[in-house]
Amino acid sequence: MSEDKPCSTPANVQENGKPVCDSSVIVSQVMQPSDANPAGNVHGGTIMKLIDSAAGVVAVRHSRCNAVTASVDRLDFHHPAFIGDLLILSASLNMTGKTSMEIGVRVEAETLMSGERRHIASAYLTYVAIDKNLKPRMIPPVIAETDEEKRRNREAQARRKARLAEKHFERESGS
Repeated sequence: MSEDKPCSTPANVQENGKPVCDSSVIVSQVMQPSDANPAGNVHGGTIMKLIDSAAGVVAVRHSRCNAVTASVDRLDFHHPAFIGDLLILSASLNMTGKTSMEIGVRVEAETLMSGERRHIASAYLTYVAIDKNLKPRMIPPVIAETDEEKRRNREAQARRKARLAEKHFERESGS
């Protein structure tokens, strides 16, 4: 692991952390025929790519470094999206480790003609900040300020604990 200081992040931010709102993003995109199958349903892969892109922006905004997708802990599709829908992706940081970040993304589809919105997908992704040698590097801690951010942070810590326990079990059992 690199002993470098975080990418141009001021020392006081490194020590004190950064609030969730400093890195959160909302991304919108209208779905086109090339995003869908012949029936007009948007491909899950198209939505997954948009989720990964939005989460990646959050990771880089928080770390001010290159960051790579380490895992997708969970991705649930709740409803379909269709050609002509406006997809709205809200992405924010849930938790940080020393070099990693869990980012939650909520996807809604808006029917532009009626304004109706549907929650179509949710995902949790883990990113790792990397240095110029592609080695993990330290990042500032996240500061959860609101009750919602604190709840999301607690839930992210529980998911991380479960992931680590599963990895430990797999190593021990040779799976």
